[in-house]
This record gives sequence, C-alpha cells and structure tokens, in this order.
Amino acid sequence: MPAIDDLPPLREVIATHGLSARKSLGQNFLLDLNLTARIARVAGDLTGCDVLEIGPGPGGLTRGLLSEGARRVLAIEKDRRCQPALAEIAERYPGRLEVIEGDALEIDPLSHLTPPIRIAANLPYNVGTELLVRWLTPPEWPPFWESLTLMFQREVAERIVATPGSKAYGRLALLASWRAEARIALNLPPEAFTPPPKVSSAVVHLTALPEPRYPADPKVLERTVAMAFNQRRKMLRAALKGLAPDIEDRLIAAGIKPTDRAETIGLEQFCALARNVAAK
Repeated sequence: MPAIDDLPPLREVIATHGLSARKSLGQNFLLDLNLTARIARVAGDLTGCDVLEIGPGPGGLTRGLLSEGARRVLAIEKDRRCQPALAEIAERYPGRLEVIEGDALEIDPLSHLTPPIRIAANLPYNVGTELLVRWLTPPEWPPFWESLTLMFQREVAERIVATPGSKAYGRLALLASWRAEARIALNLPPEAFTPPPKVSSAVVHLTALPEPRYPADPKVLERTVAMAFNQRRKMLRAALKGLAPDIEDRLIAAGIKPTDRAETIGLEQFCALARNVAAK
C-alpha cells in the first residue's frame, strides 16, 4: 500500500531515536501507518477541525491525522524521548502540529485549541479510563469536544458500549450513553502493536449529544451509579442505603424494585432515581 507521506517508516523512526516502548508509560506503538490513517478516518472529516491527541509516541496516529487533513493537531506527550521524532513531523507539516511535553492529566489544552475540536488518541493504557471519564463529566455540557476517537483495551471498549443485563454493563456505559453516542469502530489484535500487549484492543468513537438524554444532576447521577455498581451483586436497597435513609421509597418512586441489582437498570431509571435523590 502507498505511504501516507514522505517521512520515514515508523520502524526506522523508532530505531533512529531509540524509542523502545516503556511499560511504565503504558506505551504500545502502532507501526502500520495505513492503519493509523484508517483510525484517523474514523474521526470523520478533520479539514476544519483542531484535534487533541494524547500520547502520540513516535507519531504514527499524528501523521494519520495530518495526512487526513486535520487543520491543527495538539499532541501532549509525557515521554521526552519522542520530541525529536515529533519535531520532524512538525517540520513536514508547517504550522499544523504543536507538541506539549507533559502529563495529559495535569494540562489544560483549551488555550491551545480553536473550535471545532475533536479528540483522537491511542491512549496509554494506564490513564485511558480516567481521561475518558473526565471528558464525559465536565461541569457544563455540551463539552469542548465534538467527538472522541479513542483506542482502549478491548475489555474497556466493551464496557463503554455495554447494555443493561450484560456482564460489561456499568458506570462507563451509563456515563457514555447519557451524553454521547458510542460505538466500537475498529478491533485490533495484539500483533498490530509493538510490543504486542497481552490483550486485544479496540477503537471507540463517541459523538457528543447536544444535551443529555434524560435530565439529572451530573454529580448526583455519578454518585448514584458509582455506589450501585461498587456492590453490583447486592440488591439496590442495600447497595444504595448510604444514598438516602428512605432509599426503598425513592427506588419505587423511580420505577425500580428495591430488590433489583444495578446491572439490570437502564439509564432512564438511573436518571429518574438521581432526580428523586436530588429533590430531597
């Protein structure tokens, strides 16, 4: 297949700059540039968008995003060793790539971005879930981003798109479905990465809804859902007894049987319960 640009292949880039993946940083590099371009295409038409990328590493997805027409890419990279490789990409795409060295959990990227904004990343395994929850639970909605195109371990991806009654259903599925449309767009085997992880991976695409599907106070809903699934094998009257002294009455008022368990309760019912709890 043809190359996506005239920069060196990623194996050559990694060898030149000594970029062996570090487990401590949750690094697993995608070396197939046609695959990274395919992931970039999952994010949609990028020509008028700024794109936030977390953990670009040697820049495989970065190159895919730029070659697919992203207006600008802001890449946040914690590993200083990657800076020279990313600088070569910035030189190839003048004015379209900005790299910030640091921890994505500690950096506010908004001053560096101009709407419309999309997020695309092969997220480091050790921070991926925390970043997703942050992006799904901002103080105000709609969020600063239009869509998220994110690589996760397959198990995490399945938790994001899970439905009531399934083993994977829980807090992530509820937070995602409350404010976004979520789907698994691509599955990747371990051998697609260097070094190969012990698990399969998947790309999840989430599109922000203009407003939540059902009204609820975000903090109350998140607390309710967290308590319910922290003890998912218990009946809800026991799992949620710390939420309100009359929790059985509130469950019934929300159309939920006190003897039900969290994994059987849909988003609409959880939102109804959160509204009832907030009204006390």
